[in-house]
Amino acid sequence: MEMDLREALSRGEFSLHYQPLISLDNGEISGFEALLRWTHPDRGDIPPGDFIGIAEETGLIGPIGRFVLERACRDAAGWPGDLKIAVNLSPAQFRSYDILASVVHALDVSGLSPSRLDLEITESLLMDKSEAALSTLRALRHLGVGISMDDFGTGYSSLSYLRAFPFTKIKIDKSFIKDLHSSPDSQAIVRAIVSLGNNLGMRVIAEGIENPDDLAFLMEAGCGEGQGYLFSVPKPLKDIAGLIAGAPATRAAG
Repeated sequence: MEMDLREALSRGEFSLHYQPLISLDNGEISGFEALLRWTHPDRGDIPPGDFIGIAEETGLIGPIGRFVLERACRDAAGWPGDLKIAVNLSPAQFRSYDILASVVHALDVSGLSPSRLDLEITESLLMDKSEAALSTLRALRHLGVGISMDDFGTGYSSLSYLRAFPFTKIKIDKSFIKDLHSSPDSQAIVRAIVSLGNNLGMRVIAEGIENPDDLAFLMEAGCGEGQGYLFSVPKPLKDIAGLIAGAPATRAAG
């Protein structure tokens, strides 16, 4: 796997799919999340969970991460209006590579406005050398890039990190959304996160929305954005124009 991974980038085996982010106020597409795909010539499609860990251990996450950033920004620059693009960053990228320089380069070569780029991080980044990470995050915010905390609610220090850094978005982990229909506890947690985010001036997005009942609950709770199979599975770039033209996405999904 490691040997194949080293050659995958040069052989053009990586691509990006995009899953729409939906404004729950009006059903319009507000942006897309970039999701990495690896199509191996012999093994076929390999899930990111099978190779991202290897990329981090071997140092390949640097060039792969730069590819994702630059390709996502180039693709998003061709979308209409102010649609945003969200890109995930791993703690390994922060530890070993100059993320700020990579982001600046991706924005320069693509011509994308910094305000249209959201970088998604997890709490584990801030738990490891948090002062250095916070300094980089502040520099990115100064640049105009949005910073989202992904998988919110699954770590141990979410509230202290929200106080330490002004995130632009927090994403409710899909494990809470999955149990909305059967767990009063999940419902209470989701309501609390939405209220917390709204009161702190942070946009709240719920991931993993798969049925209309969960969507109705989130809209009633005041959640700002949603993402999930109810709206659309991740799509290759060639299908994105059709998704945008079919907005509002909530109606198109039906």
